[in-house]
Amino acid sequence: MRRNRYDMRRIYACALYQRKEIIAMERAEHHKRLELLLPQRTLLVLCGPAGSGKSTFARRLIKGHKKQGFRSTMIISSDTCRALVCDDETNQQVNRDGFDLFYYIINKRMLQGRFTIADSTALQGWARQRLLDMAQRHNYYTCIIVFDVPLEKSVKQDKQRERIVGEDVIAYHTNLMQQVLQTLPEEGWNRIFIIDEPSTINIDIRLSIAITGVSQ
Repeated sequence: MRRNRYDMRRIYACALYQRKEIIAMERAEHHKRLELLLPQRTLLVLCGPAGSGKSTFARRLIKGHKKQGFRSTMIISSDTCRALVCDDETNQQVNRDGFDLFYYIINKRMLQGRFTIADSTALQGWARQRLLDMAQRHNYYTCIIVFDVPLEKSVKQDKQRERIVGEDVIAYHTNLMQQVLQTLPEEGWNRIFIIDEPSTINIDIRLSIAITGVSQ
């Protein structure tokens, strides 16, 4: 799924526009609904610091689309993969094995042509690139939602969870966000959305067989 220079400029402009549009709508009107028409063969990547609300957002997305056939099995979570490896999603010592499983499951879903949500921090460029490479290999459409949530809010939400990551880790993640925002437009994503209040944004996803500009 190669993109020429024209495509890259178009994606870059679109990403900036979408970021301003979503944040502006969130501030002006809570519970704003955004409609997305996506192919069945879509990899939806959630990117953001620990505690920013990614997993909660993913579960809410599935719950709101059950009538369209969405299932919790569409969410591939790095935390869940760690738990499957060692019964403890907080155990960083099995991080490598956990992510081996994470990418393995995503790859197998792509072989089946299934709509897939990748739930991890995805803050490192190499991690996003691996997902993009997998999507290109399987001819998948790519959409990334970036959770640009203030540090204080992420820390507060982290303290309310059963699994507490801690302020130091979240601060490190938040610092990485600046680099993420700078490099995303040039990475080759088909769609980029950046939100700062996940709980107030409702995304209505409708899956289609094909979408303009993407071969199936």
